[in-house]
Amino acid sequence: MFIFDLDGTLVDSAADLAAAANRARAEFGLAPLSVGTIAGFVGDGIRTMMERVFQDRPEVDLDRVVALQKAHYRAHLCDATRPYPGVEPGLARLQARGHALAVATNKPVEMADALLSALRLRSRFSAVLGGGSGLELKPHPAMIETIRQRLGCAASDTWMIGDHRTDLEAARRAGVHGILVRYGIGDPGPERPERAFDTFDALMDHFVPEGKTA
Repeated sequence: MFIFDLDGTLVDSAADLAAAANRARAEFGLAPLSVGTIAGFVGDGIRTMMERVFQDRPEVDLDRVVALQKAHYRAHLCDATRPYPGVEPGLARLQARGHALAVATNKPVEMADALLSALRLRSRFSAVLGGGSGLELKPHPAMIETIRQRLGCAASDTWMIGDHRTDLEAARRAGVHGILVRYGIGDPGPERPERAFDTFDALMDHFVPEGKTA
């Protein structure tokens, strides 16, 4: 089984996340931050991201700015967001070989579902868990463990693939294999993945090389 992170792993969503965060800043009369700056805040859940986005105004009501970002983002989920190169055919290859696929993301689960549906990727996944699923966010292993239990996959046969330290730490704590994709927006930090790949195509060529049947 392959469990994927979403932002920075399957989809390049940095521009839309930054736009929504900057719209929230604008409501407080604050100047926008660069896409790169906001992208560096992604990966630990929306509250942590918005706390970082407003670190120059720590007195603001965090609940309010989270609600503002969610409202703006929900209305513009796919303005610029697209799957990374190789993702669509790669997922098809995995599914054709009979591999179970799932998503474990710290993004609110309703937005993850909506985004995957809009990009016509949702049907590839047997399970999608995220913020608001009633489980601890990564790096806690709960989402990985829950997906494994639901789909009946052993830890030794499960690969967690992501671009950020939270993905790798969650994999380690869940006792599954951890894979890093280097093209994303995250930071592996001190975690040591079993393998790392520069492109999604390279990842697929390793696990499901063309011409092989298994």
